[in-house]
Amino acid sequence: MATAWTLLGTALFFVLAGHSDTQVNVFWAFQPPLDVLLAYSSWRVFRMATGATRRFWRLMAIAGSLFTVGDTIQVVQSFLEPGQWSTAGGTIQSSLFGVGISLIVIGMLIHPHAGRSGKDRLAFWLDSATVLVGGAVVAWCFAINSEDSEANLIGALFGAALVLTSAFAAVKMILSGNAPMHRQAAIPLILAAVVNAAGLFAAPEADGSLPAYAYAIRFLPSLFIAVGPRVQEIIAQFDEFAFGSRRRKPYSLLPYGSIAVVFTAMIIMMSQHEERDARLWGTVFGLGVIVALVVARQLLAFHDNKNLIGQLDTTLSELREHETRLRRQALFDDLTGLANRTHFREEVDATLAEAEPGSVSVLLIDLDGFKGVNDTLGHAAGDALLAGVAEKMRASVRAEDLPARLGGDEFAVLLRECDARDAERTAQRILQALTEPIMIDGAPVCANASIGVASSEEGDDLRTLLHAADTAMYAAKHDGKGTWMRYDHSMLAA
Repeated sequence: MATAWTLLGTALFFVLAGHSDTQVNVFWAFQPPLDVLLAYSSWRVFRMATGATRRFWRLMAIAGSLFTVGDTIQVVQSFLEPGQWSTAGGTIQSSLFGVGISLIVIGMLIHPHAGRSGKDRLAFWLDSATVLVGGAVVAWCFAINSEDSEANLIGALFGAALVLTSAFAAVKMILSGNAPMHRQAAIPLILAAVVNAAGLFAAPEADGSLPAYAYAIRFLPSLFIAVGPRVQEIIAQFDEFAFGSRRRKPYSLLPYGSIAVVFTAMIIMMSQHEERDARLWGTVFGLGVIVALVVARQLLAFHDNKNLIGQLDTTLSELREHETRLRRQALFDDLTGLANRTHFREEVDATLAEAEPGSVSVLLIDLDGFKGVNDTLGHAAGDALLAGVAEKMRASVRAEDLPARLGGDEFAVLLRECDARDAERTAQRILQALTEPIMIDGAPVCANASIGVASSEEGDDLRTLLHAADTAMYAAKHDGKGTWMRYDHSMLAA
């Protein structure tokens, strides 16, 4: 219905071309119904909304009511005061319009940005201010270009205010992640801002009248502004997330668009006027303000990026530490810090694949009487004994050797580039080191062990070498303490 009403008014502008008085009467007579739609739809949305969103729509409803009263009064004045061609309103209409616009701006300003930091809010306002300054420059170029009456200049200024407000609404809907209306409802408001800006450039003809298309362009935003709340009303009836928060984009191209618009306006001013009038200086000043705002926004972004990089470095360091811990947990024994069974078997297998026969030896070590230590002194003492044995093993082998705890009280050592004779000497060093007692809770505890030694031969693999060392170890345990013997290609010690 509102669209049909607007099309009818637009058609009348063209039918009545050349009759400025009648065109102005039609322009104002067609405004109040759209104002009523704005007020009624906003009131309906107000009834459905909650919290800060409800407050925003209350202000929208009041503004729509003020527009209705002001435009109705202006309809009467337009019929009583013939000889007009401008769309500028009178004092009452302009005052009510200004109050209504102020309420909308206040509603936008006080609407909260939930869940944002101070920097996020500052970035939002810098982006918004950049766009608003761009709109102000465009409005300034139009407003002070008016060469007719003072009333028309006032009307142009209020028209410029409408452009700024519409632009602000568009920025609010685009940049804010907590906007008080659905995105589909914001689109008509964005269109209103664009059409309003275009309407400001519709200049009067030589005879002091506006062309029909100029009336149509200046009338069209009233439809868009009224349709936005109507769309919101319809969406709110069926969509439970009609007022839901949306994720705000981390960046916006609108500030750069403002620079392009103002720079274009400055080029136009310079090409149309040889003299440097107030419009040109205002455009230059506005461009400087916008550049300053964008620079401030970039500095804020650089600071955020610096913090982000610092956080990323910290996170990467933590991930590397976590990776190291996970790798250590996967490859090493928590209690003793020695290689675990899996790591030991992988290293033996890899070493055998590259080594010459007879150059790799393995020691398997089993503690004697460890269960008695646990039973008499407790598990804590047993853990301390295992840790002490591990330290003595580390001190008894070379840097290239790999000591390991296979589980419980069973240990092993991979000896690289080590023949059977050198392996026997290593086993003797370990046994000699174990003769020195380990202090546990102030008491000396001796660790006795049986060691089986196996050196690799031609054709040996992981399974055969470990089996030979295991057989030698159990033979040594069975033979008794303090004797060494050969078992096949293995050596036994007890």
